[in-house]
Amino acid sequence: MIMWKVKYKDMITTSWPTLAEAITYAKDFGQFVIITDGTTEIVGAFGVDDIKNKKLPDGTSYEWTMRRGENKSWRKKNV
Repeated sequence: MIMWKVKYKDMITTSWPTLAEAITYAKDFGQFVIITDGTTEIVGAFGVDDIKNKKLPDGTSYEWTMRRGENKSWRKKNV
């Protein structure tokens, strides 16, 4: 059975049996997360309707220039 894990930074917050449940949880969690089944990764701040001046509605900075590093951590891409 495939389990979808919701990761925040370097910790797994919880696992869900369906992608829909994982996305619903990620929306409620309200942070930039990774949802993975071990093969596929979906990243983002789920449930965000609007980004203005590189800020989420709660005032948190959001950069479109983030990318996956070799050490599997998130970092800002040098532009």
